[in-house]
Amino acid sequence: MKKLFLLLGLGLSFLSTPAMAENKALSTQELVKYCQLPASSEFRSFCVGYSTAIYDTYLVTRHPTNAKPFICLKQPAPPIDTVIADYVNWAKQNQQYANTPAADSALRYLAGRFPCGK
Repeated sequence: MKKLFLLLGLGLSFLSTPAMAENKALSTQELVKYCQLPASSEFRSFCVGYSTAIYDTYLVTRHPTNAKPFICLKQPAPPIDTVIADYVNWAKQNQQYANTPAADSALRYLAGRFPCGK
């Protein structure tokens, strides 16, 4: 029983860290940093996972009849590493988005890179 309370107490202490209290979105410059770090499996997995999650969230949250698509990725899609490298270059050229949430700048990039036809 003591072990259970100890584990519970340790778990709750992690929930009250300053980073959790801020509830702050990852910025564009932070995502770019992770995507540029040496290709360790940890950094690559984070970069690919976060980037993929942004696009997947766009796909599942956009209402098909109430919101027209603004990103139209044709198949076969380019390799994810190519898209991420292009995004990193885009972000470097668009420093005005450096402190905005990474999801915002990634969607801006995708909309410009893969626009929908009129």
